[in-house]
Amino acid sequence: MEKQTVEMALLLDFFGDLLTEKQRYYMELYYNEDFSLAEIASLGAITPQGVRDAILRGETTLREMEEKTGLMARSHQTADTADRIAETLKEIETRAQIADLAPLFEAIYHDLDTLS
Repeated sequence: MEKQTVEMALLLDFFGDLLTEKQRYYMELYYNEDFSLAEIASLGAITPQGVRDAILRGETTLREMEEKTGLMARSHQTADTADRIAETLKEIETRAQIADLAPLFEAIYHDLDTLS
């Protein structure tokens, strides 16, 4: 899958509700379902160029929202940080070998899972 396709699919997940109903519909078909512009146009009684225009406007809206909020980037950063913490805890756990710490590790792993 192309980098732009993945990026747009993720941006749709984060900000798709901010688009018009048609923009979101067309973008979901185009990026998530791999429909061509012609296929989407045939479903919506619209020209392929009209579909493309709607998708381009939607892309602009999604990118602007990410640029303003940084929500998707922060979400990925949080997930990456949680993964690194979990790896470090596993290393500590294997080195510690102290039974009294097991409940603490379980609680931390549980909290990390809720972040991802």
